[in-house]
Amino acid sequence: MKTSISDLDIPLERDLFLRNLIRELSGTLQKVVGLEEAAGFISVVGQTMGDQINSDYKSALKVSNLSREQIAQVLIDLKKRIQGDFYIIEQDDEKIVLGNRVCPFGDKVIGRPSMCMMTSNVFGSITANNLGYAKVELQKTIAEGDSGLSCGKLFN
Repeated sequence: MKTSISDLDIPLERDLFLRNLIRELSGTLQKVVGLEEAAGFISVVGQTMGDQINSDYKSALKVSNLSREQIAQVLIDLKKRIQGDFYIIEQDDEKIVLGNRVCPFGDKVIGRPSMCMMTSNVFGSITANNLGYAKVELQKTIAEGDSGLSCGKLFN
């Protein structure tokens, strides 16, 4: 009995394919132009995606700007929707510190610190667009072997 090609147990589906694609693109960029330049290219993509995501949430909430509280909720929700596991460690009028137990890129982020610029710039773009300023500091990253992500965002 012949096995149909479509019945083969091949670990290939859209999500895994796209995560592998992003991993290989970021790895190629890191090798060809270096980590700093690769992070710069990915930052541009992250900012554009952040602008779109920000627009989507504001439109759905029917608001012209998100409040600090809404920003925190949006950042956690958007990562949950893409299978991340972000949570608030600390929040006050000056900053929000988020943690993450699961990267949306899964194990594909390991050894690809430039991919962290997606989180940094999506978060920074959403926050800056609503509050006028944001500085994002990635203190720990899964990409660099930490057990989770620690991300501080300064508002002022």
